[in-house]
Amino acid sequence: MYGSRGAGTFAGTRASAVVLGAALLIAGCSSSGDGGDEGDDAAPRITQQPKEADPFWVNPDGNAAKALADLEKAGKKEQAEQIREIAQQPTGEWISPENPEEQARGFTEAADKAGRTALLVLYNIPHRDCGQYSGGGAADGNAYRAFVDSVAKGIGDRSATVILEPDAVLHLVDGCTPEEFHEERYDLLKGAVAKLTSLKNTKVYLDAGNAGWGHPDQIFEPLKWAGIDQADGFSVNVSNFYTTEESIAYGKQLSAKVGGKHFVIDTSRNGNGPYTEGDPGERWCNPPGRALGETPTTKTADPLVDAYLWVKRPGESDGECKGGPKAGQWWSDYALKLAQASDT
Repeated sequence: MYGSRGAGTFAGTRASAVVLGAALLIAGCSSSGDGGDEGDDAAPRITQQPKEADPFWVNPDGNAAKALADLEKAGKKEQAEQIREIAQQPTGEWISPENPEEQARGFTEAADKAGRTALLVLYNIPHRDCGQYSGGGAADGNAYRAFVDSVAKGIGDRSATVILEPDAVLHLVDGCTPEEFHEERYDLLKGAVAKLTSLKNTKVYLDAGNAGWGHPDQIFEPLKWAGIDQADGFSVNVSNFYTTEESIAYGKQLSAKVGGKHFVIDTSRNGNGPYTEGDPGERWCNPPGRALGETPTTKTADPLVDAYLWVKRPGESDGECKGGPKAGQWWSDYALKLAQASDT
């Protein structure tokens, strides 16, 4: 019921955020080089992008990579190449509540082995997503603190960039999260920022909504209460569709109100901008006609923008709307349409 929805879409990612361990490290051996497609015809090789423009780790065992392998095996070469456009880019790894320390360690160890930075997303705040498609989160404040502590322990001194709690501050401002939970949420977010920024090589971006939900005047003070001063910056457009130009304008206005903080933009599906038809309350959910946006890079159009990122994993459903599967599940038809629209 919120047209401003950004990231309330990922309850299902826990199914794909498996404990990695040795298996992923072995798979990571095929992703240690720079550049594009290498390897033999037996399996599609997923390699890293050039580090000078894109320092983030490409998961060679992600959902898009698995879909690519299946299409190659089935001889569907054209579709495989379209899905490769997604599989070869680094995307956010959404840490689920089950074994968070092992997940964080597995992702960061694999990234470290490839000489890259892991992009992690924490999305487990209590009373998450206001009971919608990705409702849930930690049972209480203590459970959330334990979750963050486990993630921090798993990261250790390895390089990581963390997108912290998409929509958590936004939903304090837009009336979605009941007033009785506000004080605790600010405390939890501030504590998470402090814990994660204390790590040697971790950057933290506190989520700050998107260009379509409201005005920066409404959220800058709540961001301060949530610890933005101690964070490296903030994220905008997570799981949403506003154009990069719109997102830069929104981010720059907000930056001016929070001490000139830098920000990152989720460009994963914003190639055609936001959907403007149908039910306004669900325009954010699996909208048709969208396209992949700018590929992840630290070479951006503005010095305040630290990176364009694919925080949302293109091809994974926003939820059970418009014929989609549960939130976070791979949806091949939608993934293909995103890639095809990007080629036109």
